[in-house]
Amino acid sequence: MPRAIQIAATGGPEVLQLVDVPVGEPGPGEIRIRHHACGLNYIDVYHRTGLYPLKLPHGIGMEGAGIVEAVGEGVTHLKVGDRAAYASQPPGSYGEARVMPAKTVCRLPEGIAFDTAAGMMLKGLTVQYLLKKTLPAEGLARGDFVLWHAAAGGVGLIACQWAKALGYQLIATAGSAEKCRLALDHGAAHAINYRNENFVERVKAVTGGKGVKVVYDSVGKDTFEGSLDCLRPFGLLASFGNASGPVAPFAPGLLGPKGSLYMTRATLFTHIATREATQAMADDLFGVVGSGAVKIRIDQRYPLSEVAQAHRDLEARKTTGSTVLIP
Repeated sequence: MPRAIQIAATGGPEVLQLVDVPVGEPGPGEIRIRHHACGLNYIDVYHRTGLYPLKLPHGIGMEGAGIVEAVGEGVTHLKVGDRAAYASQPPGSYGEARVMPAKTVCRLPEGIAFDTAAGMMLKGLTVQYLLKKTLPAEGLARGDFVLWHAAAGGVGLIACQWAKALGYQLIATAGSAEKCRLALDHGAAHAINYRNENFVERVKAVTGGKGVKVVYDSVGKDTFEGSLDCLRPFGLLASFGNASGPVAPFAPGLLGPKGSLYMTRATLFTHIATREATQAMADDLFGVVGSGAVKIRIDQRYPLSEVAQAHRDLEARKTTGSTVLIP
């Protein structure tokens, strides 16, 4: 019987339990996949702690890559033996095998390794919808400044490279000199160590006092007010995570005097709601990775049995680039 990580209660990393799980055969619209690698993402922490509630007990993990073992009725884009990868609801990628909906699973090009795919699908598709679809009212043009928080993580390092390929000047924030150097090495135009610099003041200095058109913020509570203060008039704050905790309720009137600002709380799963949208976004991601314009860093690998330590390291901000679990 395959093994998988489940949680029976919310809490710290200690609630992650390795258990035997029945998998069975795929039903209509489903596939069974045998994982070669599983991705680790901060949304997994939100599921584990209950910030994003699940009906318990439940598996967690949103990203994986492996071989299709069985195909249910009505699935035409995949066949048994295909290399495949996904970022998908419902949670449950932390395991040796699973049955899951097929619509968001994509055939994986031969040139992309399983661990690379498991470290890039959720993160890379997130960058794709942010840089390509979550745009300020005035749009983005080559040479424009954008601010990206937590730029040395898996999502951030992809963003640094992809933004450079699009001609944008990405201003990165990170929590150490080493992480700032990592962002610069991956294409960021500027880097700010928020532990010893005021990132609002630095952004204003870099942009000649104008501010940026858009801030991409996965940190949440700790950066919210500063992110708004970094925006030029009509700028957009795109919030897509809560690493420091959720943003507190605020009065929409706050956005007016700061420059008629816009704000959105974006999620990947709205963008990959259909088979067609998922494939188009994945093709864009596969293309930019295949071209070499974006390289995926897998900086941490843990056996599936050491998932609790992987979560501890992620929450302590000890990780850089992408992290994968090996079943």
